[in-house]
Amino acid sequence: MEIKDNYQRWLNHPNLDADLKKELEAMDEKQINDAFYTNVEFGTAGMRGVLGAGTNRINIHTIRKANEGFAKYIMDNGKEACDAGVAIGYDNRHMSKEFAFDSAKVLASHNIRCYVFESLRPTPELSFAVRELKCFGGIMITASHNPKEYNGYKLYDDKGCQLVPHLAAKVVDNVNAIKDELAINPVLTPEQESLITVIGKDIDEKYYAKVLSIQLNPNVDKTKVKFVFSPEHGTSAIPVKTLFERVGYQLICVEEQMTPDPDFSNTPTPNPEERKAYDLALEYAKKYDANVILVCDPDADRMGVAVKDKDELHVLTGNQSGAVLIEYIFSQLKKQGKMPANAVMFNTVVTGDLGEKIADSYGVETEKTLTGFKFIGEKVAKYEVNHEKAYVFGYEESYGSLISPFVRDKDAPQACLMLAEAACYYNEQGKTLWDVLNELYAKLGYYDESQTSISLAGEEGAKKIKAIIAKLRADRLTTIADAKVVAWEDYGTCEKMKDGKLEELTGFTKSEVLKYYLDDGSWIAIRPSGTEPKMKIYYCVKGTSTADAKAKAAVYQQAMKEITA
Repeated sequence: MEIKDNYQRWLNHPNLDADLKKELEAMDEKQINDAFYTNVEFGTAGMRGVLGAGTNRINIHTIRKANEGFAKYIMDNGKEACDAGVAIGYDNRHMSKEFAFDSAKVLASHNIRCYVFESLRPTPELSFAVRELKCFGGIMITASHNPKEYNGYKLYDDKGCQLVPHLAAKVVDNVNAIKDELAINPVLTPEQESLITVIGKDIDEKYYAKVLSIQLNPNVDKTKVKFVFSPEHGTSAIPVKTLFERVGYQLICVEEQMTPDPDFSNTPTPNPEERKAYDLALEYAKKYDANVILVCDPDADRMGVAVKDKDELHVLTGNQSGAVLIEYIFSQLKKQGKMPANAVMFNTVVTGDLGEKIADSYGVETEKTLTGFKFIGEKVAKYEVNHEKAYVFGYEESYGSLISPFVRDKDAPQACLMLAEAACYYNEQGKTLWDVLNELYAKLGYYDESQTSISLAGEEGAKKIKAIIAKLRADRLTTIADAKVVAWEDYGTCEKMKDGKLEELTGFTKSEVLKYYLDDGSWIAIRPSGTEPKMKIYYCVKGTSTADAKAKAAVYQQAMKEITA
């Protein structure tokens, strides 16, 4: 259907939401094109996009279309699946609560049982609820760390793991078969209304108990370390504060950011990957002479960290905070005789090398997955059944980790609790977390693990991203700056080149990721973001010192900027 015809179909449809109709009426030609040139699609973390009117936007009608497709998927799995039902959670964003309860209505109209949280909750608690209630699946309404203009929709399986590609594809096929999303307007019978149950504190307490169970040294001295905490207006405010108070950590909350504000009024960004997300927390840390800053994204699956060393506060990358957690957890498991003989850690193909080096030093195997925590959750489920390997940690470079797999998604409350314990433990030894990180570099090698991105919004941006990938694939890079490319991996074509030989790349679902290995031990990867209109470039640069690695990284970043221009 032509863009203008689709626009007119929406504009004149009797079921169109009144506010969306006003928005459509005010659009110019460019805005109409962007809102209707495509359908909002599932990416690495479900369906995510800008709130607004149109098929390429998140709104009540595109959410209903997704739910109608999910309902058919559930019904195709039989009456037991419908009776087991779906748990539904949501964050603090505009329309999240409305989308969540409307999702329940759409599913209940197909006689599918639903459990909806009474108010906003973290993504990991939704994953936990799916497992605790023995549901067939789950829905989380969230745009994670994206700006305030966004919202999104994530689907979970019966293990509390986001739907992996072959399952998500079935839902997508169902969704794409729906010709008129505006015709979906559920009206429930009394029996169907009774299928919707509101949940809350009972699940909270069971989740808190599980999080508290991960402690390795619960009696560590908590009186000497101060923590500043910000939920960035999101869902971690209550759980992290509750957990820290119960354990006895000294927690100083960034009060201006503790309210569930969908406009994120008191933070420049809700994304812990961006340095400005820490601005106010850093002011608090200086004022109260705090040792550690913990910042969670709005749906509480990511944890950002800053640590004090002498009089300076250092904001860590996700690779660095992951490395500190790995060192603490693995050292304590070994010390306490709890490290499994067949231990395995999971991270992604764009996660830096330091974490794997630490794992190697403790005899822990590392398995790589594509970006998207669902792939880690899938591996956890596999080894849970065959017991070939024992899970001890999983993480991504994008500030997400999972310590204990009673949840099957990234879990910031778990990460916050464990990092706090690590900070107190090392403080007893006269060390800061910054000291621990630098000891790891000195022992295992100096790495600068960083990321740059190119923002390319709209239809033209999407075309530009495809063109960049196509060009790199057609003209394989042989050098980057002055470094020779000694091997490469193409996850889109499932090919790899090493020692001049072209081989098949196995073990991964096809994905638009290109990775280049350089002759100095560094690597660079490039991929389109699955959640934002961006092209992301990842750098793991090895140097002879921290300063040398950082300097080399700057050279590589400039080279990639020119290559992708």
